[in-house]
Amino acid sequence: MLLCIDCGNTNTVFSIWDGSQFLCTLRTSTEHQRTADQYFTWYKTLITHHGLDVDITDVIISSTVPRVVFNLRVFADRYFNTRPYVVGKPDCLLPVEPRVDAGTTVGPDRLVNTAGAFDRHGGDLVVVDFGTATTFDVVAEDGAYVGGVIAPGVNLSLEALHMAAAALPHVDITKPAKVIGQNTVDCMQSGVFWGYVGLIRGITTRIREEYAKPMQIIGTGGLAPLFATGDVLFDTIEDDLTMHGLTVIHAYNKENRSQ
Repeated sequence: MLLCIDCGNTNTVFSIWDGSQFLCTLRTSTEHQRTADQYFTWYKTLITHHGLDVDITDVIISSTVPRVVFNLRVFADRYFNTRPYVVGKPDCLLPVEPRVDAGTTVGPDRLVNTAGAFDRHGGDLVVVDFGTATTFDVVAEDGAYVGGVIAPGVNLSLEALHMAAAALPHVDITKPAKVIGQNTVDCMQSGVFWGYVGLIRGITTRIREEYAKPMQIIGTGGLAPLFATGDVLFDTIEDDLTMHGLTVIHAYNKENRSQ
């Protein structure tokens, strides 16, 4: 079985793929000091809790936090006796290479989302991913990543607002009942929610105009369903796009290295 690991700036997610479906998904906070033994203790405890008996034979990792990769490599080698594929490293092949400025390093999460979205929807896409940053990834007709946009994440913006203005409280992101807030919390929630609806619509509209071809807009990440309630922003929402992309890249590597 395949263990897919997606390490973001805030959370690290493990999903077990049996070749046809994900058996379970486990989530923990991202901490660069966590050792391979600590990863395994956490992993084994939750696998036992879920009542699963799985034999991991392969591991693939996507990480936007370079410092955690070493311990994840050790974790895969020590406990599963396998050398993991790490997206973005030279020995991990991509179905289609990105087409960006020479010398540019594309984030592994964006490469994975591109592979997953193209596999499910074909090309000419914009993938909007709600993570620590809100990213817009443009996927060409042949499945290549050809650029995009990076904006501050929703929760990051809320936290910055709270930290920079002493009188403003910390609030949760939700869709407000009205645009015009009549108290501080409602005003902040309205500003963030409808502000990001406008940001998403504005950027995707400009991308479509610049790309000059019909494009599908794919939403992913934990807040995508929430923002889909605010307007018709997405053609499709994918809740497991990153993990699916990891299975696509893994399958591509297994096929091409066996030839």
